[in-house]
Amino acid sequence: MKNYYIFFLSIFICSLGMQAQSGKQKKADRLYKDFAYLEATEVYKELIEDDYNVTYNSTRLGDAYMMLRSPENAVFYYGDVIEDTTISPEYYYKYAQALRGVKRYDESRTFLKRYLETGRDSDGIQTMLNKDEYKSMATYKLQQADFNSEVSDFGVFERDGTIYFVSARAQDADVEEKTYSWNGEPFLDIYMMDSETGNIMPVQGDINTKLHDGPAVVSPDGSTIYFTRNNYLGNKEGKRDKDKTNHLKLYSATLSNGSWIDVKELPFNSNEYSIGHPSLSRDGKTLYFTSDMPNGNGGTDIYKVAINEDNTYGPAENLGAPVNTEFDETFPFMDTDGTLYFSSNGHAGLGLFDIFRLEKDSDTVENLGETINSSLDDFAYFQVEDSKEGYISSNREGDNDNIFVFNKMNPLVVAGIVSDAVNGNPISSATVRIMDENGEELAFLETDEDGYYETQIDRDLEFAVEAKEIKYETFNGTIDTRETDETDTLKYDIQLNPIKDVEYLAEIDNIYFDFDKSNIRPDAAQELDKLVALMQDEYPELVIAIGSHTDRRGTDAYNEKLAERRAKSTFDYLVANGIAENRIQEYKGYGENKPAIDCDRCSEKDHQLNRRSMFSVVEMKEQE
Repeated sequence: MKNYYIFFLSIFICSLGMQAQSGKQKKADRLYKDFAYLEATEVYKELIEDDYNVTYNSTRLGDAYMMLRSPENAVFYYGDVIEDTTISPEYYYKYAQALRGVKRYDESRTFLKRYLETGRDSDGIQTMLNKDEYKSMATYKLQQADFNSEVSDFGVFERDGTIYFVSARAQDADVEEKTYSWNGEPFLDIYMMDSETGNIMPVQGDINTKLHDGPAVVSPDGSTIYFTRNNYLGNKEGKRDKDKTNHLKLYSATLSNGSWIDVKELPFNSNEYSIGHPSLSRDGKTLYFTSDMPNGNGGTDIYKVAINEDNTYGPAENLGAPVNTEFDETFPFMDTDGTLYFSSNGHAGLGLFDIFRLEKDSDTVENLGETINSSLDDFAYFQVEDSKEGYISSNREGDNDNIFVFNKMNPLVVAGIVSDAVNGNPISSATVRIMDENGEELAFLETDEDGYYETQIDRDLEFAVEAKEIKYETFNGTIDTRETDETDTLKYDIQLNPIKDVEYLAEIDNIYFDFDKSNIRPDAAQELDKLVALMQDEYPELVIAIGSHTDRRGTDAYNEKLAERRAKSTFDYLVANGIAENRIQEYKGYGENKPAIDCDRCSEKDHQLNRRSMFSVVEMKEQE
């Protein structure tokens, strides 16, 4: 009886444990569904520690950390279960994104490929797999803005010395009423700062609510503000769709006596999807925004609408490819020159969200490269009109979003002359290669007839450079662009040392002699004339030595005398044609001791090849 009691008691206790775990699972999932990701992570961790639904809860925990923009944590939990055969293939992609966020790019590409191998067809992922897409010219200096707070700050817009931005600092507000369960920070409001005084205050009027407000943009005449806000109808929670999601909408307000009033919802909003992140063309006639409305390219896309003179709006137009992808594009900004800047996780980049640009009339999207972009989220590009200064937002330095100030510099041009180190003459058709720190080739150039080369290069880095030409020794050096803030052109001349091979430099054939003769043959004279030209015209300081040889017919003693006569004939010819005697250090006969063709039973051709004069470089002074 006792054993039966223990058995049923164990089942009862186990059942109670299962019910408790089941209840905890429901709580975790409810928190996740309600966007309370910070709270949800703690409950999911408890479930994993209790060995309950480990695969499911690990993936959910990874998802929550990705929503909290913490890929270093997401990688850990995704990685624990990624090889589980029951896992959904979508987690190959999610894991790849998390790996990208911690700069493990090679592993990220591995899992992107695995995702495609499950039958997914994705042009966006094929683009991400193209490693070359990560490269771009770094022409920005970047530093944190001095008006960041301890919570999230992002989304700058500037007009006439007033800086508008979004912040969770809850200034002049009841923090307890403004706490956002997603990340535990207060809800967002729109703030303004006087760039001269540095005074910061919430925008005045009817803009900020108990839920999220911002980012915002002001019309060119300063009379209208367009801003993002939760679908808020005056109640604390806002209006939700059938899935209990509170979407974003765009609103406008009018300036009156320093206060924004007459808030109006824009007519193309919807209760069923989000519209936000407004940006205006410089003339104020086109409004750009982000939306996940149906029939887009996928995720969130960038759209535009015309603002008519009577303050009505044209139809929403999806910008389409190449801007929008099947993933997320957001935070558009149209510069005065017609260049569109935007943030995306669907184009090949360095991290989660990167900032890209599409120049006017171009069909190629460019990554702004390092400095602007990091391994985490980089977004909300804004450039001050008629200035090289601007702002981006990023979470690269901590858990929160911060505002960064940039100074946009012109591309740095490195240019120079490749010349002969001895005579200073320019070298045409020399090749110049520039490599990054990993030895990967960034540029391959060929000098023109004046020895000139030119290319664009990143700032604030060191690069290996190699220069070659067939008659010269290979040059290896370093180009340092770390101190180039005050210039747009870096001069980098290269001098190549000639190879120590007279015959090759003069492009001469061997100087041959007839059997048992020491006179200079006509064919030999033509070759010696090339040597004279080299020594007179190209290298007037060149000092050489002459060595002459015989074939193996005849005695050693006779051949030594014959070789000496051949060396003397060669010397005399050069001197007779204008070469100073002191530029020929010696002329020496070697007899048959150093044959070109080492043979026992030599053919006539072999004998001829051994009857020759050779030249070597003794001194070749570099120009001072």
